[in-house]
Amino acid sequence: MCRSDKLVIELLQFYRIKYFIIGTKQARLINKYLTQICIVFKTILLVNRIKPILGIGVSMTLPILTKLKLLNVIVFDDDDRSVTPIFARVASLSSIILTPASLANDNRGKNHVIYNGYHELAYLHPRWFVPDINVLEKLKVKHMQPYFILRFNKFTAHHDRNQKGMSNDQRFFLIDKLRKKGKLFVSCESNNDMIWPELRMNILPHEIHSALYFAHMFVGESQTMSSEAAILGTPSLKCNTFAGKLSIPNELERKFNLCYSYQPEDFDLLINKINELLLLPSLKEEWNKRRNLMLAEKIDVTSFYSSFIENYISSKDIKRNISNY
Repeated sequence: MCRSDKLVIELLQFYRIKYFIIGTKQARLINKYLTQICIVFKTILLVNRIKPILGIGVSMTLPILTKLKLLNVIVFDDDDRSVTPIFARVASLSSIILTPASLANDNRGKNHVIYNGYHELAYLHPRWFVPDINVLEKLKVKHMQPYFILRFNKFTAHHDRNQKGMSNDQRFFLIDKLRKKGKLFVSCESNNDMIWPELRMNILPHEIHSALYFAHMFVGESQTMSSEAAILGTPSLKCNTFAGKLSIPNELERKFNLCYSYQPEDFDLLINKINELLLLPSLKEEWNKRRNLMLAEKIDVTSFYSSFIENYISSKDIKRNISNY
């Protein structure tokens, strides 16, 4: 199941995954909740029709079906409870809640299972993800040629209320600075990307992680993309009001030195860090070493997820012995 999101649908179609559209994204908070009520009813009808054996995902809908005893559900959650309290409360209704060990101290109830990894490693672990060097040809950059990726967000998700990223003046300053240092690409959720049409990445959605892998540096406002870049071994800098408040980015930053985060009022510190990194002669090589140290400590999350799900389906012992698992 998915909402009517262009990028999500393109990915599902590319990977030939069957899907059902059950709703659309909404900007206003009240519309989000009204839409969510409709989605719950649509999902109940869908479950009664296709009779699935298990619900899996990052969803505020599926846990409700567990509460109604219509479906066993495994929910993935990699956000701090303090930042997404509504989702965390709903997720606690699930049969199982899977979170990274960075969130081990978050009380998620008796069905909480932790694993020593990151959600992003489920699709970016080197055992499963192989970057496609052909993406460089699409970006019109040569191998080893430095290029930068910027990402600007709209901050319209339910947990983004009262949160913000950089001002437009800060964004323009960053663009002017980095385009002098190498080729620059800008990804933007809002209509601001119309201002810089020559800076767009003309690639398909499934190619973005290859673009991140080969990039010299990532700078932006996105929680997910900044973590993805760091996990791929690309220096990653984030500027928004979530800086310093999220357990997983904090671990990537403070333990593995793979990324940096700044509040918008500390924009000058962000620029200083960019200047410092640009002076390093072997920046990507250094980040690859740091990435390898992180990978050596974390598990193959893809294999863990698939093993856990298969065993959950075949044996209820996992649910009775979660602490042992």
